[in-house]
Amino acid sequence: MSIDNLRSGLPEYAKDLKLNLGSLTRSTELNEQQLWGALLACAAATRNDTVFSEIADEAKEHLSEEAVEAALGAASIMAMNNVAYRTRHMLGDDYAQVKFGLRMNIIAKPGVEKADFELWALAVSSMNGCEACVTSHDKVVREEGLTKEQVWEAVKVAGTVAGVAQAVMIEDAR
Repeated sequence: MSIDNLRSGLPEYAKDLKLNLGSLTRSTELNEQQLWGALLACAAATRNDTVFSEIADEAKEHLSEEAVEAALGAASIMAMNNVAYRTRHMLGDDYAQVKFGLRMNIIAKPGVEKADFELWALAVSSMNGCEACVTSHDKVVREEGLTKEQVWEAVKVAGTVAGVAQAVMIEDAR
């Protein structure tokens, strides 16, 4: 189980995804934990069993147990937050002061460096289309010292993993 398995299983129409997945796994913009945490969090966010299992198996070779848990936590908490914040934004100013009322303790104590967890949350939020969360997490990671290039690299990971999951789903349904 590995990213190479994913790449080799992609059809010809997904050649760009295959190439992007290969180049992103050799990223020099992100450190090993940032990269593999982003890959794992995004794989979990796809809700695609094949993509998740292939990436998770390889990610575990690059991440500590704490980082694996934090990446999975980022995917899970953003699944909740992205729905809530996106909806609150759609409902408008009348809901701006409504108490949020959802627990999200993992954001305060993720078990890894704050910048890494926030970067993974940003990547997942970009997949889930939550502008409020993307903007909020971008502000935090930039304050923590990450560059625009590092943020964009995580977004490229998110986009590529989402595209790979789409191609895998298409092929599974054929």
